[in-house]
Amino acid sequence: MSRSQISTVIICRNEAHIIGKTIAAAFQFTDDVVVVDSGSTDGTQQLVAATGARLLETGWEGYGANKNKGVAMAKYDWILSIDADEIVDDILAKQLQTLTLTDETIVYNILFRVFLGNTMIRYGEWANDAHIRLYHRKQAGWNEASVHEALQLPDSVKVMTLKGYIHHYTSKDIHDFSLKTVNYAMLNALKYHQQGKKAGWIKCHAAATFSFIKNYFFRLGFLDGEAGFMVAKMNAWYTWLKYVRLRELNREGGNVED
Repeated sequence: MSRSQISTVIICRNEAHIIGKTIAAAFQFTDDVVVVDSGSTDGTQQLVAATGARLLETGWEGYGANKNKGVAMAKYDWILSIDADEIVDDILAKQLQTLTLTDETIVYNILFRVFLGNTMIRYGEWANDAHIRLYHRKQAGWNEASVHEALQLPDSVKVMTLKGYIHHYTSKDIHDFSLKTVNYAMLNALKYHQQGKKAGWIKCHAAATFSFIKNYFFRLGFLDGEAGFMVAKMNAWYTWLKYVRLRELNREGGNVED
């Protein structure tokens, strides 16, 4: 089986339930998989070691910073950056095996299929998801944002979209979804506070209400049935939590540590 000169960099914490599948999919097209673990307590590290992937154990400094740590360890300059719950499908893996990587100024956009549990979400906010995840590390790198990190790209880059999908198993179940929702809301509230943003009472409630209406009705989330309702409801809750926490931080003032 041919292997591409692409290093796959995975960040994770407590992903023992899925990390093995994610790494196995990556080894379909590369011989270099780097896993950056930020303090797992569920045996993730042992599972990673058993696969043959290279493991970096480190603290949590934010999504962007931890991704950059893995990139620094990579064997190849071309980087596929994924999370532990993002699995490359067979079509994408085959294209990555044969991709001609001669132009450093090209970055590659990848389509996503997003799942809640084992249910694929076809409508609402999670539909038509796509991200630039394959790039040359001399041309691009992650910013240091603690959440909602972004690739810093020069104006000269060209974007191409690959065939196939990354399957994103965003949450095991509703409980897991709830925990992640709260965590992302708190992190984003802190980020907004540090940026000097404000949120009033109207913003907290109006933004959450509009989020639900937009995703459940305008973006046809109701066609996903119960799962679509839960996604729209939880995204609205995330919006409300984010702005309510931002109001608290604004009232407290001063420097707030993460």
